[in-house]
Amino acid sequence: MRLVAWQPDDLLRRLDDVVAVYGEAMGYRKELLQTRRGYIGSHVRRPGFRAVATLTAEGRLAGFGYGYTSAAGQWWHDQVRSALDEPSRGYWLSSCFEVVELHVRPVAQGHGVGARQLRALLAMADGERVLLSTPEADELQSRAWRLYRRFGFTDVLRNFMFPGDERAFAILGRELPLAERPAEGAPGMVGG
Repeated sequence: MRLVAWQPDDLLRRLDDVVAVYGEAMGYRKELLQTRRGYIGSHVRRPGFRAVATLTAEGRLAGFGYGYTSAAGQWWHDQVRSALDEPSRGYWLSSCFEVVELHVRPVAQGHGVGARQLRALLAMADGERVLLSTPEADELQSRAWRLYRRFGFTDVLRNFMFPGDERAFAILGRELPLAERPAEGAPGMVGG
């Protein structure tokens, strides 16, 4: 498998594949995916947009991740902001990169794909801190939770309910940069 940095147009060209991986990884119903397709497509023009993808030898999308600079007026940012107290808002939401999506096809999970994607994405991120949301789960059983904890993410909010989703989410954060930030052009990272 090959990890690549994606430009906005790379993600848009593979949007059907991105939505398929998203749906498989999150277990969402097909009717919900059309809505997600629209918002994922609109995210590529946000300030600070960064994306990575993992491709199989045949060019099939095994996983992807992206994020951008979190800012007032963005739905996720505003939802999280409303739940934080003032000191937490100032700390977490200023100079913040938001990991919006990080997904791996279930058949490719458990092989380090998500960790490589997250490391590469955070190495490219602008900002002093990073936030993400993930469905609440058993931290010992969930691969996503184990990944985020391994990368030093801590609790910012727990059991947070986003409008339109019946599941509870955790908001996790950490400071940037990663302690072992890969150099530009690190092995395994190639252009899209």
